Amino acid sequence: MHSKHINTSILTKSLLVLTFLLSACGAKKNGSSESAAVQQQVDENAPLPVLGEKKIVDGLEVPHSIRPFSFTDQDGKPFTDKQVKGKIYVADFFFTTCPSICPKMTGNMKLAYEAFRNDSNVYFVSHTIDPEFDTPEVLKQYARDKAYDEPRWRFLTGDRDSIYAICEEDYMAHAAPSDKEPGGYIHSGFLVLVDGNGQLRGAYDGTVQGKAEDLIRDIHKLKKEASQ
Repeated sequence: MHSKHINTSILTKSLLVLTFLLSACGAKKNGSSESAAVQQQVDENAPLPVLGEKKIVDGLEVPHSIRPFSFTDQDGKPFTDKQVKGKIYVADFFFTTCPSICPKMTGNMKLAYEAFRNDSNVYFVSHTIDPEFDTPEVLKQYARDKAYDEPRWRFLTGDRDSIYAICEEDYMAHAAPSDKEPGGYIHSGFLVLVDGNGQLRGAYDGTVQGKAEDLIRDIHKLKKEASQ
């Protein structure tokens, strides 16, 4: 289920994502289609922002980034941060028995994956928020049934606390058990774009049609940035 509330510790981080999403709209309120077109062109050419709060380490300002991690993929093999080091990747959080937003999210993920199917520098990573049920075997069958079982699209399970910590603290998403929601969980539907340095560069509402195109556009931006 889509998250309808967030705790205070997540609010500031979420506002950073919201600010990015609003700034990416490129729409003016003056009613001028010409001005809107110019603004859109400027936005398309502008570099993507680095999302998240910076921290001070040894007196130096360090951008927010994803911590080292180790989970297990649908093939029962370890999948760590080292496997996406220097790669662009898209991350989301879901569960296989989700009756609401997850099919829309994975549908948008698949559209983006298809655009980069043959690009070894772009990965897709889906983390289950129900690791007790979503074993590697369950994830494997889910991926096969949905035609998502691809070498650079990994479905990850692992320690519950580690998954929830990286979800909220690193990817600035939200997930929590909830007996009031269909499926027993409440979670955000963002697809999060991460660059080769492990830094967050975009967040896209995976429940909205057309957001896959925005994600694809911004992956191309990061590829161009990485090549310069």
